[in-house]
Amino acid sequence: MALIPPPGSPVERAPRTDASIDRDLRDLVETAEEEAFVQRLLTTTVDRALSWARSSSIWPATFGLACCAIEMMHTATPRYDIARFGAEVFRASPRQADLLIVSGRVSQKMAPVLRRIYDQMMEPKWVISMGACASSGGVFNNYAIVQGVDKIVPVDVYVPGCPPRPESLIEGILILQRVIGANGMPSSFDLMHEQGLPVPEDAARIASERRAWAASR
Repeated sequence: MALIPPPGSPVERAPRTDASIDRDLRDLVETAEEEAFVQRLLTTTVDRALSWARSSSIWPATFGLACCAIEMMHTATPRYDIARFGAEVFRASPRQADLLIVSGRVSQKMAPVLRRIYDQMMEPKWVISMGACASSGGVFNNYAIVQGVDKIVPVDVYVPGCPPRPESLIEGILILQRVIGANGMPSSFDLMHEQGLPVPEDAARIASERRAWAASR
């Protein structure tokens, strides 16, 4: 029980020159158990703690385009068990996902749909381009296929292959986790701001300007 001095009594404080004022936690260690406790202490910043938590709980969107999607589904099977890395919770709603895995070729008709799904995802969000078709169009060098999904959305990690094996996608996810957690690098949304690209908040304004321009012609 703390001893509280009665009202009006002088409060005795140690002088500022007293060495006991500046002692830290290490000076209070008296037993071996306290020494072991102090050695297990970790200090970090709030941003790094949040980045570490985000990297350990990535929620991909349930979104597949072509044969690469079969390999993406394979990563969630018991053989590869992507749950070991905290990325097995495929969400059916983009508003509950923070990772978009573009698995397969992107046609011109699918491009606006993919962009809408990306805009509906929560922040911060990340994009993995899985396979040669998503990254560069692959063997489909024609007018119907987008020659690289980075023309539609910013990409954080490219996974090569046609199609890449599940191990390749898992390695891409591990690279993304290191980017998010260890280095605290900016997300694709932050890169869009830096490069002056249109962000979801500007999508409605840009669409209305295009409609007005088309109507004036």
